Amino acid sequence: MTSIESITLDVADPAAAERFYAAAFGLGDRVRLRASEAPTSGFRGFTVSLIVSQPSTVSSLFDSAVAAGATALKPVEKSLWGYGGVVQAPDGTIWKVATSAKKDKGPATREIDQVVILLAASDVAASKRFYVDHGFPVGKSFGKYVEFETPSSPIGLGLYARRALAKDAGVDADGSGSHRLVIDSAAGPFTDPDGFAWAAV
Repeated sequence: MTSIESITLDVADPAAAERFYAAAFGLGDRVRLRASEAPTSGFRGFTVSLIVSQPSTVSSLFDSAVAAGATALKPVEKSLWGYGGVVQAPDGTIWKVATSAKKDKGPATREIDQVVILLAASDVAASKRFYVDHGFPVGKSFGKYVEFETPSSPIGLGLYARRALAKDAGVDADGSGSHRLVIDSAAGPFTDPDGFAWAAV
């Protein structure tokens, strides 16, 4: 089964970005950084979700990200599916912190259960076929959303229609230029139908 080992974010200042991520989320080697001035504007077409066990952990990570310099795009709040909020890191990457739990079962921790990257697809069905052909079996699929099975992977993968993903993130769907993202996996190297680059590991 195909695994995603890490993601590489292209950032203007890797040292500053490293300080932010260490203070905000503590993701270790699941997120790598490299220097880039590739032109980009608006929505970059992806979000990264941090799935945690309970609401207090969501609030803890959200608050530490804002304290480290992130911009709150959606405040932490309850919803039909659980509890979560969205921030934008100083480098421009959009992060969603969420849990399906409605109540705390213990004290807040900083433990992240799952990291999931959601890619905006202009044609969800076509991108779904592309990823299935590259070794990613479908776990869930409905309408404009696809979630792939990656049980042993440090990072999960999903697809979402671009406007729906932007709405979920609390931003305008318009954007152009570099995604400023490389996905590191044994499945690579390749580039998907929406221009997302995958590198071999």
